[in-house]
Amino acid sequence: MLEGESFLKQKFDLHKAPEVARPVDAIRKMGKKISHDPEAEIGRYLKSYQDILERKDSSKRDRGIRAIKRMLHTYYVIKPDEVPDSYFDFQKRIAREQGHGDIEITPDIRDEMIKNVITNQTRSLDNWVDYLSSEDAMYPMWAKYWAIRSVINMGGLRKYQEEDGEEKAKFTKRTKSTTASFPVLNPRALAMTIGVMKDKIEKDNKAPIENISKKLSQEEFQKLLSSENFAKIYAQLLIEMPEYSTEGLKETRGQWVKYLKDSDPDQLVKSLEGHPLEWCTADPDIARKQLQVGDFYVYYSINDEGKAVVPRLAIRMEGNKIAEPPRGIAPDQNLDPYIAPILEEKLDEFPDKQNFLKRSSDMKRLTAIEEKIKQGTNLDKQELTFLYEIDSKIEGFGYKRDPRIAEIISQRNPEQDMPIVFECTPDQIARNSSEINQNTKAYVGSFESHIFAKIREYNIKHVYSKFPEGKIEIIRDFEVAPMTLDEFEKMAAEYNKSITDESLKIEISDYAKYMFGQIGTEKHPALKGKENLDLFRLKVRDLFNDENTHTIDQIYARAEELGLNLCPPEVGPTYRLEYTDQPMNEWFRVAMEQISVPAGRPLVFTLKRDESGSWLSNGWAGPGFEWGPDNEFVFCLRKLAA
Repeated sequence: MLEGESFLKQKFDLHKAPEVARPVDAIRKMGKKISHDPEAEIGRYLKSYQDILERKDSSKRDRGIRAIKRMLHTYYVIKPDEVPDSYFDFQKRIAREQGHGDIEITPDIRDEMIKNVITNQTRSLDNWVDYLSSEDAMYPMWAKYWAIRSVINMGGLRKYQEEDGEEKAKFTKRTKSTTASFPVLNPRALAMTIGVMKDKIEKDNKAPIENISKKLSQEEFQKLLSSENFAKIYAQLLIEMPEYSTEGLKETRGQWVKYLKDSDPDQLVKSLEGHPLEWCTADPDIARKQLQVGDFYVYYSINDEGKAVVPRLAIRMEGNKIAEPPRGIAPDQNLDPYIAPILEEKLDEFPDKQNFLKRSSDMKRLTAIEEKIKQGTNLDKQELTFLYEIDSKIEGFGYKRDPRIAEIISQRNPEQDMPIVFECTPDQIARNSSEINQNTKAYVGSFESHIFAKIREYNIKHVYSKFPEGKIEIIRDFEVAPMTLDEFEKMAAEYNKSITDESLKIEISDYAKYMFGQIGTEKHPALKGKENLDLFRLKVRDLFNDENTHTIDQIYARAEELGLNLCPPEVGPTYRLEYTDQPMNEWFRVAMEQISVPAGRPLVFTLKRDESGSWLSNGWAGPGFEWGPDNEFVFCLRKLAA
């Protein structure tokens, strides 16, 4: 029995495919007798390809392989009119996130992007044909067909973590509009994939196949194998390569390689081939563009042969600045658990290292917590405070949040953790206004009428609408005094003298300057002297305990119900001068009487930080606009007159 041919018959109904049936029909029309055996028909079809690969004349062999490639390109490489608009929207979003602003994609740029997509798909598909037709690929023809037939339907590799923290990977399904290159070719993972399927076919399901997976149980492995799905088996074995196992990742010895600006990208791209990365740099055209704007650093750890060839870290430069957070090989390009110290040491070489040291420190702390949990050790207050992001957000290096954060928190019991974080007993956590007393250390719950006066009266330190995500930022005894624009600009200039990080320099927008000039007018009276306020920063969802949108009038009215006041306009400038460590890309509005600018637009002060500076800016506060649940406003409680 022809086991491989029988497998293809059952898997793909290959004997019914036009490319198999058509030659058979032609022979029969010539009056020649030919077997009706489906496996034999498939065998003849496969032999036609085998004959090409076994041609003695190398020129004829190469010509035959080129013909195979042309056929695959025609049917499976994306066509110019199939590239979706979403691809260009995605490129614009990437450019914006990398600080290039809103780029315009002209027809010429669009054509160039389409050309790059087609080139990358063609090149990545040719890699498979070249390898499977080489002398190194000593596989039966049915296995080569199974591989290439599967590859043409596979999209990009996506890594993810399941609820138990186990790292998984899968290939997306390729459609006519898929812009991703064809899958990465790893000869070792391919050999294992074909090997287990060959064993399964030859044993004819009479006995279980040896479990070669280092992560799957016997039952899980047999289930995977029974799917006969090349994409699933290959993805699983790809992420199980020894260098990417836990033991392999713990090996961090290696070396940095610097690829110079404007250098040929081939060496960089070749060094990434065969590795299960999510780096777009693996595409030659993207690598070329990245090298046109700056150097590129890759850290390679050693493999089991002692060679530094396993990509672990990437630092992309634009000029003399790091272009974006360094990338790793964990899901969503986050760092793997063991590589942060290597990156931290390297960052010392760069002038903008401070932008990334917190990320590196956060990843080391997260890894330490993960290891502590695995060992069954209890977490202390500092660790829980970090994990629940109470003092600051956990920052990583991927383009999405490190999935370990959600995975660890999903296994925690917040009710048990709150007393540890708040350093109190459970009965010292109030859930409603009536429970607040002189022993209360924390409040966790929805907000009732005039509750903030009670929170101030009992000096409650920890206030949450919901733990841990609903923390209310409170600044007690915030001193504010009359201030002119000239005074603000002088204090900002003096502060900026010692600041080298552009994002931390205090800036003011033109509209904010105009608003400053209106303070002290009859409509917007200035403070008469110093005042001490308590400031409360709340999201719209905290005010209303819902996920709806609300107008500025509704927001102000609700705050008044809770006993909060609008801020004097001087709060905005004073807060800006004092809030010198604002997180990147954070912004919020000061709840105050709106000030109309010459165009008639009602504005309030906004505090924000981006790459261009820490801004005292202006924000629209018109009556008809509705604010979403995540929008934040700062209100105050003014001290009662004696």
